[in-house]
Amino acid sequence: MTVFNYDSEIITRFPLVAGAVILGSGLHNGPTPADVLDLYRMEQKTVSEKIGSTPLSELPTLAGWRAAFRSFGVDPTGYRSAAEALLRRLTKKGDIPSINTLVDLCNLISIRYGLPVAAIDRKRINGTITVRFARGDENFVNLNQAEADHPAAGEVIFTDEKDVVIARRWCWRQSEESAAREETTDVLITIEAQNEGGRELVKSAAADLRELLKTHLGGDYTQTFLP
Repeated sequence: MTVFNYDSEIITRFPLVAGAVILGSGLHNGPTPADVLDLYRMEQKTVSEKIGSTPLSELPTLAGWRAAFRSFGVDPTGYRSAAEALLRRLTKKGDIPSINTLVDLCNLISIRYGLPVAAIDRKRINGTITVRFARGDENFVNLNQAEADHPAAGEVIFTDEKDVVIARRWCWRQSEESAAREETTDVLITIEAQNEGGRELVKSAAADLRELLKTHLGGDYTQTFLP
Protein backbone atom coordinates (compact mmCIF):
# COMPACT_ATOMS: atom_id res chain seq x y z
CA MET A 1 0.00 0.00 0.00
CA THR A 2 1.30 3.48 -0.92
CA VAL A 3 1.40 5.76 2.11
CA PHE A 4 3.46 8.65 0.73
CA ASN A 5 4.17 9.84 -2.77
CA TYR A 6 5.20 12.76 -4.96
CA ASP A 7 2.87 14.16 -7.56
CA SER A 8 4.36 13.75 -11.04
CA GLU A 9 4.64 17.53 -11.47
CA ILE A 10 6.78 17.73 -8.32
CA ILE A 11 9.21 15.14 -9.68
CA THR A 12 9.41 17.01 -12.99
CA ARG A 13 10.00 20.40 -11.38
CA PHE A 14 12.41 19.14 -8.71
CA PRO A 15 14.62 16.48 -10.33
CA LEU A 16 17.03 16.39 -7.38
CA VAL A 17 14.39 15.47 -4.81
CA ALA A 18 15.16 12.30 -2.88
CA GLY A 19 13.10 10.99 -0.01
CA ALA A 20 13.00 8.23 2.56
CA VAL A 21 9.78 7.16 4.25
CA ILE A 22 9.93 5.23 7.52
CA LEU A 23 6.75 3.68 8.88
CA GLY A 24 6.80 2.84 12.57
CA SER A 25 4.20 1.04 14.65
CA GLY A 26 4.01 0.08 18.30
CA LEU A 27 6.39 2.82 19.48
CA HIS A 28 6.75 3.60 23.18
CA ASN A 29 7.17 7.36 23.03
CA GLY A 30 7.19 9.77 25.94
CA PRO A 31 9.30 12.44 27.62
CA THR A 32 12.92 12.23 26.55
CA PRO A 33 14.95 10.14 29.04
CA ALA A 34 18.36 11.21 30.30
CA ASP A 35 20.38 8.90 28.04
CA VAL A 36 18.68 10.21 24.89
CA LEU A 37 19.06 13.80 26.09
CA ASP A 38 22.77 13.16 26.52
CA LEU A 39 23.02 11.80 22.96
CA TYR A 40 21.05 14.76 21.63
CA ARG A 41 23.18 17.33 23.43
CA MET A 42 26.38 15.64 22.31
CA GLU A 43 25.16 15.72 18.70
CA GLN A 44 24.31 19.39 19.03
CA LYS A 45 27.81 20.13 20.32
CA THR A 46 29.44 18.08 17.53
CA VAL A 47 27.37 19.72 14.80
CA SER A 48 27.91 23.21 16.18
CA GLU A 49 31.67 22.70 16.23
CA LYS A 50 31.63 21.23 12.72
CA ILE A 51 29.74 24.20 11.29
CA GLY A 52 31.90 26.72 13.11
CA SER A 53 31.71 30.08 11.34
CA THR A 54 30.47 28.67 8.02
CA PRO A 55 27.29 30.50 6.90
CA LEU A 56 24.34 28.11 6.87
CA SER A 57 23.54 29.24 3.33
CA GLU A 58 26.80 27.60 2.20
CA LEU A 59 25.90 24.13 3.46
CA PRO A 60 24.95 22.12 0.33
CA THR A 61 21.88 20.48 1.84
CA LEU A 62 20.44 23.79 3.04
CA ALA A 63 21.38 25.57 -0.19
CA GLY A 64 19.42 22.92 -2.07
CA TRP A 65 16.31 23.60 -0.02
CA ARG A 66 16.73 27.35 -0.40
CA ALA A 67 16.79 26.91 -4.18
CA ALA A 68 13.69 24.71 -4.04
CA PHE A 69 11.80 27.26 -1.94
CA ARG A 70 12.67 30.07 -4.34
CA SER A 71 11.48 28.01 -7.30
CA PHE A 72 7.93 27.86 -5.90
CA GLY A 73 7.89 31.51 -4.88
CA VAL A 74 8.91 31.41 -1.21
CA ASP A 75 11.68 33.54 0.28
CA PRO A 76 13.89 31.00 2.09
CA THR A 77 15.14 33.64 4.53
CA GLY A 78 11.58 34.49 5.54
CA TYR A 79 10.43 30.87 5.71
CA ARG A 80 13.29 28.51 6.47
CA SER A 81 13.31 24.78 5.83
CA ALA A 82 12.88 22.71 8.98
CA ALA A 83 16.54 21.65 8.92
CA GLU A 84 17.79 25.21 8.54
CA ALA A 85 15.48 26.42 11.32
CA LEU A 86 16.97 23.85 13.70
CA LEU A 87 20.54 24.66 12.73
CA ARG A 88 19.87 28.38 12.96
CA ARG A 89 18.51 27.90 16.46
CA LEU A 90 21.57 25.84 17.37
CA THR A 91 24.13 28.30 15.98
CA LYS A 92 22.35 31.41 17.31
CA LYS A 93 21.07 30.18 20.69
CA GLY A 94 23.49 27.34 21.44
CA ASP A 95 20.92 24.61 21.95
CA ILE A 96 17.69 23.06 20.66
CA PRO A 97 14.98 22.39 23.27
CA SER A 98 13.78 18.86 23.94
CA ILE A 99 10.21 18.01 22.86
CA ASN A 100 9.75 14.25 23.25
CA THR A 101 11.84 11.17 22.52
CA LEU A 102 10.58 10.62 18.98
CA VAL A 103 10.90 14.24 17.90
CA ASP A 104 14.30 14.64 19.58
CA LEU A 105 15.68 11.60 17.73
CA CYS A 106 14.34 12.93 14.43
CA ASN A 107 15.86 16.34 15.15
CA LEU A 108 19.17 14.70 16.05
CA ILE A 109 19.32 13.13 12.60
CA SER A 110 18.13 16.34 10.98
CA ILE A 111 21.02 18.39 12.35
CA ARG A 112 23.53 15.58 11.76
CA TYR A 113 22.74 15.50 8.03
CA GLY A 114 21.31 18.97 7.46
CA LEU A 115 18.11 17.44 6.10
CA PRO A 116 14.47 18.04 7.09
CA VAL A 117 12.98 15.13 9.03
CA ALA A 118 9.23 15.15 9.66
CA ALA A 119 7.50 12.85 12.16
CA ILE A 120 3.78 12.55 11.38
CA ASP A 121 1.31 10.86 13.74
CA ARG A 122 -0.49 8.37 11.49
CA LYS A 123 -3.63 8.11 13.64
CA ARG A 124 -4.97 11.46 12.45
CA ILE A 125 -4.00 11.09 8.80
CA ASN A 126 -6.49 9.91 6.17
CA GLY A 127 -4.88 7.55 3.67
CA THR A 128 -1.95 8.39 1.42
CA ILE A 129 0.07 11.58 1.86
CA THR A 130 0.86 13.35 -1.41
CA VAL A 131 3.43 16.08 -1.98
CA ARG A 132 1.93 18.47 -4.55
CA PHE A 133 1.36 22.06 -5.54
CA ALA A 134 -1.45 23.78 -3.62
CA ARG A 135 -4.61 25.05 -5.27
CA GLY A 136 -4.99 27.58 -2.45
CA ASP A 137 -8.34 26.46 -1.03
CA GLU A 138 -7.01 23.67 1.21
CA ASN A 139 -7.19 24.00 5.00
CA PHE A 140 -4.14 24.13 7.25
CA VAL A 141 -4.04 24.46 11.05
CA ASN A 142 -0.60 25.63 12.14
CA LEU A 143 1.21 23.93 15.00
CA ASN A 144 -0.13 25.03 18.41
CA GLN A 145 -2.98 26.99 16.83
CA ALA A 146 -6.70 26.35 16.42
CA GLU A 147 -7.75 28.49 13.46
CA ALA A 148 -7.33 27.18 9.92
CA ASP A 149 -5.84 29.18 7.08
CA HIS A 150 -5.00 28.38 3.48
CA PRO A 151 -1.74 27.77 1.63
CA ALA A 152 -0.84 30.08 -1.23
CA ALA A 153 -1.69 28.71 -4.65
CA GLY A 154 1.42 27.12 -6.11
CA GLU A 155 3.30 26.46 -2.89
CA VAL A 156 4.32 22.87 -2.19
CA ILE A 157 2.26 21.09 0.46
CA PHE A 158 1.69 17.66 1.99
CA THR A 159 -1.97 16.62 1.90
CA ASP A 160 -3.88 13.50 2.85
CA GLU A 161 -6.77 11.95 0.92
CA LYS A 162 -9.27 14.38 2.49
CA ASP A 163 -7.22 17.36 1.31
CA VAL A 164 -6.13 18.23 4.84
CA VAL A 165 -2.78 20.02 4.68
CA ILE A 166 -0.18 18.24 6.78
CA ALA A 167 2.76 20.52 5.96
CA ARG A 168 3.12 23.91 4.30
CA ARG A 169 5.96 25.25 2.16
CA TRP A 170 7.14 21.65 1.73
CA CYS A 171 9.21 21.32 4.90
CA TRP A 172 8.60 24.63 6.68
CA ARG A 173 5.88 23.76 9.21
CA GLN A 174 3.71 20.78 10.11
CA SER A 175 0.06 20.96 11.05
CA GLU A 176 -1.39 20.75 14.53
CA GLU A 177 -3.14 17.48 13.63
CA SER A 178 -0.04 15.71 12.35
CA ALA A 179 2.48 16.57 15.08
CA ALA A 180 4.11 13.64 16.88
CA ARG A 181 3.38 13.84 20.60
CA GLU A 182 4.27 11.84 23.70
CA GLU A 183 1.31 9.53 23.12
CA THR A 184 2.19 8.81 19.47
CA THR A 185 2.51 5.08 18.77
CA ASP A 186 2.28 4.93 14.95
CA VAL A 187 4.35 7.29 12.86
CA LEU A 188 5.28 8.16 9.30
CA ILE A 189 8.69 9.81 9.06
CA THR A 190 10.04 11.55 5.99
CA ILE A 191 13.67 12.51 5.29
CA GLU A 192 14.19 14.57 2.14
CA ALA A 193 17.02 16.15 0.16
CA GLN A 194 17.20 18.60 -2.73
CA ASN A 195 20.94 18.61 -3.49
CA GLU A 196 23.41 16.67 -5.60
CA GLY A 197 24.32 13.49 -3.73
CA GLY A 198 21.19 13.81 -1.64
CA ARG A 199 19.97 10.28 -2.25
CA GLU A 200 22.97 8.73 -0.50
CA LEU A 201 22.64 11.18 2.40
CA VAL A 202 18.97 10.27 2.76
CA LYS A 203 19.79 6.56 2.83
CA SER A 204 22.46 7.05 5.50
CA ALA A 205 20.18 9.27 7.56
CA ALA A 206 17.35 6.72 7.38
CA ALA A 207 19.65 3.91 8.52
CA ASP A 208 20.90 5.97 11.47
CA LEU A 209 17.39 6.98 12.47
CA ARG A 210 15.96 3.47 12.31
CA GLU A 211 18.71 2.23 14.61
CA LEU A 212 18.02 5.01 17.12
CA LEU A 213 14.27 4.42 17.00
CA LYS A 214 14.58 0.68 17.55
CA THR A 215 17.00 1.19 20.43
CA HIS A 216 15.07 3.87 22.29
CA LEU A 217 11.41 3.47 21.28
CA GLY A 218 10.99 -0.18 20.33
CA GLY A 219 8.33 -0.89 17.72
CA ASP A 220 8.47 -2.22 14.16
CA TYR A 221 9.74 -0.28 11.14
CA THR A 222 9.72 -0.46 7.37
CA GLN A 223 11.22 1.99 4.92
CA THR A 224 11.00 2.97 1.27
CA PHE A 225 12.91 5.43 -0.90
CA LEU A 226 11.34 7.84 -3.40
CA PRO A 227 10.86 8.85 -6.10
